[in-house]
Amino acid sequence: MAAKSLALNFIIGVMLLCVALSETSRDSSMRQVTDDSIVNDSLLGTATEKRFLSFMATYGKSYPTRDEYVHRLRIFAGNVIKAAEHQALDPSAVHGVTQFSDLTAEEFERMYTGVVGGGSQMKSGLMAAPLLGVDGLPENFDWREKGAVTEVKKQGTCGSCWAFSTTGAIEGAHFIAAGKLLSLSEQQLVDCDNKCDPKDKRECDRGCGGGLMTNAYKYLIEAGGLEEESSYPYTGKRGKCKFNPEKVAVRVANFTNIPTEEDQIAANLVRYGPLAVGLNAVFMQTYIGGVSCPLICSKRRINHGVLLVGYGAKGFSILRLGNKPYWIIKNSWGKQWGEHGYYKLCRGYSMCGMNKMVSAVVTQVF
Repeated sequence: MAAKSLALNFIIGVMLLCVALSETSRDSSMRQVTDDSIVNDSLLGTATEKRFLSFMATYGKSYPTRDEYVHRLRIFAGNVIKAAEHQALDPSAVHGVTQFSDLTAEEFERMYTGVVGGGSQMKSGLMAAPLLGVDGLPENFDWREKGAVTEVKKQGTCGSCWAFSTTGAIEGAHFIAAGKLLSLSEQQLVDCDNKCDPKDKRECDRGCGGGLMTNAYKYLIEAGGLEEESSYPYTGKRGKCKFNPEKVAVRVANFTNIPTEEDQIAANLVRYGPLAVGLNAVFMQTYIGGVSCPLICSKRRINHGVLLVGYGAKGFSILRLGNKPYWIIKNSWGKQWGEHGYYKLCRGYSMCGMNKMVSAVVTQVF
């Protein structure tokens, strides 16, 4: 008990210190990024610029003008500070420079996330699925090992994460139903799906401007199904709808929301296949690897759609108090991001709101 009390006091102390440092450094970095007249000369120092040039080479970045280069360098310097803050707040993961380190938080959210509406699980108008028994669940489980998950995809600078989350769930459901893994078309959803949430008509699927996975399921039920990636390939921008009903590869029969209890999420994952999930992506801009378990992460501000494919029993340890379980999440930012395109998030804490918007889908075999 004494060790746990000491550990708890230590964590609280770290939290308070990190928040104080975060506010100070954030104020400083925001002044640096937004007001050229008060940028410190040291921001453009040799060490920072060398690191920025290395970042550009690693991720194939280039900028059309000197002014744009300097602007991105300033943002990069601020994001290096942000990564250090995230590391302090999320010590069980590794944070640092990523392909998003030259983007402001607003740019990152606009271009690389895309879930609209915040995070109410019941927005679709459906009640959550009935509770399942959780006794006897495997200690570790991964749909990738069973062949139900396609390769990591890349949404590009398009807020279409919701479409990738949707297709991932349908790909897994079709594999379970038909025994065949197909890569399905996100572009059909980006181009053709205009479905709106029944409880809030402002929350509509609008291509690169964001959407909801439950809206997408409804569109697919009404449209008659989803084409394969090969027949309707991804372009990363919204275009004219070219959906051909004769090329439908998978039909959606039904879908359901999953209860918010994480044991129920695990049970539904094991029984029904990979699940579409919404979460708060704030720590993902700087994430490199490990199990993310931040001390502070809003559960309400859900802005990114991903695919839950599995879980592990022992992934990380805080202050040597024992290994803790985690979720395995497929993202849509390419294999160069995170752990070969995947994100590990601690399990059992409603972390970053990952339990608030979870859905499963059922497909028809024809």
